[in-house]
Amino acid sequence: MRISQLEGQRVALWGWGREGRAAHALLRSRLPSLPLTLFCSQAEAVQAAALGDGLLTARTDITGEALGGFEVVIKSPGISPYSAEAVQAQARGARLLGGTALWFGEHPEARTVCVTGTKGKSTTTALLAHLLRAGGHRTALAGNIGLPLLEVMDPQPAPQLWAIELSSYQTGAVADGGVAPEVAVVLNLFPEHLDWHGSQQRYIQDKLALVTRAHPRIAVLNAADPLLFKLELPHSRIVWFNHAQGWHLRGDVLYRGDAEVFDTRAVPLPGRHNRGNLCAALAAIEALGIEASALAPAALTFQPLPNRLQTLGTRNGISYVNDSISTTPHATLAALECFSGQRIALLVGGHDRGLDWHDFAQAMRMQAPLGIVTMGANGPRIHALLQEVAGQGGFALSSAPDLASAMQQAEAMLGGQGVVLLSPGAPSFGMYRDYVERGKEFARIAGFDPEAIVAIPGLGVA
Repeated sequence: MRISQLEGQRVALWGWGREGRAAHALLRSRLPSLPLTLFCSQAEAVQAAALGDGLLTARTDITGEALGGFEVVIKSPGISPYSAEAVQAQARGARLLGGTALWFGEHPEARTVCVTGTKGKSTTTALLAHLLRAGGHRTALAGNIGLPLLEVMDPQPAPQLWAIELSSYQTGAVADGGVAPEVAVVLNLFPEHLDWHGSQQRYIQDKLALVTRAHPRIAVLNAADPLLFKLELPHSRIVWFNHAQGWHLRGDVLYRGDAEVFDTRAVPLPGRHNRGNLCAALAAIEALGIEASALAPAALTFQPLPNRLQTLGTRNGISYVNDSISTTPHATLAALECFSGQRIALLVGGHDRGLDWHDFAQAMRMQAPLGIVTMGANGPRIHALLQEVAGQGGFALSSAPDLASAMQQAEAMLGGQGVVLLSPGAPSFGMYRDYVERGKEFARIAGFDPEAIVAIPGLGVA
């Protein structure tokens, strides 16, 4: 949908986070005389009023009936379209759109590579942009990685290519925008965001909408993921990575088919699973028609992203690793694999959205760290599962009311030598605004500058 098509329609904004504010700024710049209604909290209504926009009305009665009085509702990505209010509004005729759909509607000719997956999508998108820039291609890095697309509508000079990270909240919006991506990458599928999607089946359907409904020219898929390997996409050409005929790792060595490219152990990405993201990025570059083998060594100069197995430093013999982005048990298991053989005290737990921790608990029978501290809303549930296997796994187990106490207990477990690993396997909601705030608090408590760890290298156009 083009923004110009909103002229003369009844339009509402739902949500006043970063993307909601960006949507307001964009609509006001393009359609200065369009009346807008904002549905938000009381505190956000006060913030909106301070803008002095006489054509913006804030409402706090967020009901399906109220929202249904508008022809178009531009909602923030964190608001589930499956909520009772959203379902009612759509039943009354309101069309719900996200910022991603608006962006794609305005950029029908853009050369886009969209990246999604339960794990690794930020690193892969940033790595993709880094490699493309190393090859001399002016590239935009934006999306869920930390720069909403609505904030980069018309950069000048325009980028040649767009590397766009999409969460499962946004993948369907690409199809809603009516424009097919040139390349779409799906890395993997694990249970995630069940509270937003309502079920694991719907999460997978929404995630896969990027390739099943948006119909990219080329879909780059992980051959090692059993769900992805079964996909049939009649509207797209499929390119596989982690496949013997494509980009894959043999041990730590990167291969393109049978051709050895280089040893990846020097690439600054912790864990073999992380370096596997390089295969996805190179497959996407190749799908664009660009020679990828020549760009692969540029991965050696990639700057790792914050909050992703990020080593903050060492204090009194203990190293602190910030993996706050970890919001699934599978991600926590992958983090532990990176530190196999080391003395690890692991911090797990956070917002409870119903993910199953049984597989994680069973894995702790054989690959447990030195100790585990549970915390957060789902901490008691995780703790109960771990109690059943702690004896066999041979690990210390305790619980904590908050992050500061959890870190004290972890340090005590290590006795002055080892690694405190924050890889919670759960979102931060309820205790922190987001995983970034949780990572900053972890750094502050550990004695490091919280502001020095958060910058994402390469955002924007370069």
